[in-house]
Amino acid sequence: MDRRTALGRVRGLGSAKDGLHHWWAERLSALALVPLTVWFVASVVSMAGADYYAMRDWLSNPVVAGLLILVVVMTFYHGALAAQVVIEDYIHNEPVKWFALLATKAASVLLGLTGVLAVLVVLFKG
Repeated sequence: MDRRTALGRVRGLGSAKDGLHHWWAERLSALALVPLTVWFVASVVSMAGADYYAMRDWLSNPVVAGLLILVVVMTFYHGALAAQVVIEDYIHNEPVKWFALLATKAASVLLGLTGVLAVLVVLFKG
């Protein structure tokens, strides 16, 4: 039986002092993804029917490659932030939560770097 007062029960719980930063990061990354996604979808649709060499030439443009790198980085960053919230809210076993957060962040970094490197390979070999 818990004999603490209501204040004693809630003391120490709540924000870990980084909730506001995480919230803003999620909102700003989503905001950045809106024009980037519109650009990416419009670009890919405009290249419909293009062959491999036309796509490679398009991606060899430094501006296009830079924007595509931004799309990749922001997508994986935003996805990692969103997955973190879901894991923290719905996984209550601490070791499983810790492993899931670590695995999610590692996968996001690994896949994001892979995407960035793929763009850079085409940019510099194109």
